[in-house]
Order: sequence, then C-alpha cells, then structure tokens
Amino acid sequence: MSTASPAKGTVLLVEDERDTRELLAGAIARAGYRCVTAADGAEAVERATTAAFIDVVVTDVVLGVDDAGGLRLMTELKTVGVLAPVIVITAYADVEKVKIALNQGAAHLIEKPFRAPALIQVIDRVKAQGGDVRHTVEQVLGRASLTDKEIVVARHLLRGLSYGEIAEIESNSPNTIRQHVSAIYLKCGVGSRAEFFRMVYAR
Repeated sequence: MSTASPAKGTVLLVEDERDTRELLAGAIARAGYRCVTAADGAEAVERATTAAFIDVVVTDVVLGVDDAGGLRLMTELKTVGVLAPVIVITAYADVEKVKIALNQGAAHLIEKPFRAPALIQVIDRVKAQGGDVRHTVEQVLGRASLTDKEIVVARHLLRGLSYGEIAEIESNSPNTIRQHVSAIYLKCGVGSRAEFFRMVYAR
C-alpha cells in the first residue's frame, strides 16, 4: 500500500500490526509525505527497491514473530542500496536492542506507545538533519553542563556499552565509571539508562 502526496518526500513505514500501520500511514500522508507501507522485512525490501526514492524509513523492531526483524531490515536495506535514515520504534528498556539499533546507524529511536504527531515531528527532524542524530545528542549533552569526562562516558552509555566496557575503553575502574554515570543521571534529571535514552532521543 502507498498513500500519495510526495510533496515532502517518501516514507517507508514497516509495521506488522495492520491497524497501527494504517493509522500511522494516514497521519504521515496528511503531513504531506508519500507513505509506502510494508508488514515485514521482505515486503519492505521489495517496496524500497521498487519505489523511486525513500527519504526516511520507520520500522518497528518486532515484526510478527521476529523480535529483531526491524534490526535485520536495516542491514538488508543497505545491502540493496537504500541508505535513507532509519527511525526505529522500540522500548528504551531493551538496552540490547537499542545498542544494536544505534550501532547499525539508526537515526532516531521512538518508544511505544506514542501518538502519530510525535512520529511526524521525528520524521521531519530526521529528514531535515539528513539522518545524523549526533548533532541532537551533542546539543542535549551540552545543555546538561556535563564535564568533559562525563560527556565521553555519556556517549558510551548512548552506544549501549556496559560499565565494564566503558571502564576498559577509558582505562578506569568500573566503580569510577559508576560514579560518573551517577553524576550524569543527576545532572540530566534521570534515574536510569532507559530514562537517559528517553531524554535524549524522545525530543
């Protein structure tokens, strides 16, 4: 299925739940985009390769019985030459999937449940930024008045690295990293990594 008006570009929406897919596709079309939809990874690749040009991809992590289908799709799209920025629908509490999505170059993360206008805002922003979320991340970290070391540790946290992995990279003890993380969370007004992801990416 595809809904017309290509004035602002084309969005590929990959969502296995039919009602949700139709609801979001309608909202995307009303926002001025052409929306091409797919229910799973295979259909998404087919739609992407037959569409003239995809400006932004929006995919759920879970597609049907495949709880990481959206993550695999990111790689499959690059393989067939679709390099559009990808917005991943996920749960920030699922740190492992967030880590994979970020390492594979997700442009933005959005957490369920969300309202269609919130997704449209993210699509607009990602398209305007050309898919590079790093600028937004640096803006958020800069406003939090973090020290240089805390900014470095925060970047590692946002890549999904564990305290042990960060400690090894930074040649610090895990306890020192925990202290930095506590300071980061305090300055950012959050209490957990999931809340930290949410603060940064749900903007």
